[in-house]
Amino acid sequence: MLARRARSALATVVVFAALLWVVHLVNAATGFFLVRLLGIVPRELEGLDGVVFAPLLHADARHLISNTLPLLVLGFLAFLEGAKRFAVAVGTSWLASGLGVWIFGGGVTIGASGVVFGLFAYLLVRGFYNRDWKQILLAVLLFGMYGSLLWGVLPQFGTNISWQAHLFGALGGVLAALLLKRRPAPSGTGRRLPRAR
Repeated sequence: MLARRARSALATVVVFAALLWVVHLVNAATGFFLVRLLGIVPRELEGLDGVVFAPLLHADARHLISNTLPLLVLGFLAFLEGAKRFAVAVGTSWLASGLGVWIFGGGVTIGASGVVFGLFAYLLVRGFYNRDWKQILLAVLLFGMYGSLLWGVLPQFGTNISWQAHLFGALGGVLAALLLKRRPAPSGTGRRLPRAR
C-alpha cells in the first residue's frame, strides 16, 4: 500500500514539475508574454485570474529551479497521506497565497513559492493537530532541512521576492492541516478517524 502510494506521489509531483517547465519554455519562447497576461496584479480585477495561473509561471530558470526542488520533496511527502489530502493542501495554499498577494501585494507576482511555503507549513503543523509522533518527527526533520524558509514570510524590502505569497501560502498550509486534522472517534473506541483520504 505505501509503496503504491509512494509511486503515485512520485509520478504526481514529477508530472507537476514537468508541467511547470513546459509552461516556462512556452513563456520564454513568447518573450514572457504569459507573465504580463497571467501574473497576479494586486487589487486590479484584470489581475485576479493570476490567482489561478501565477504559480505556473516563473521569471527565469533559476526562479523555477528554486521552487522545483522543494516542490518535489514537500509534495511527495504530502501526497503519502493520499491524493485528496494532497489536493486540499496544495489547493488551499495556492488559493490563500494568490488571494493574499492580490489583496496585499505590491506588484505583478508569479511563481510557485506560495505553494512551497504552504506545503512546508502543512507538513510542519499537521502532526501537532493529529497528535501523531511520526508526523511530528518528520516536522522536526523538515524544520532542520528547510527551517530557513520561514524567514521568507517576513517583509524583504528592496527585493523582487513576494513575502506576501510566502506568508499567505504558509497560512493556507496551516489552514489545510486544520481542515484535514483527524476527528476524534466515537466514545469508547480509543481511535481517531481520518478526515479525508
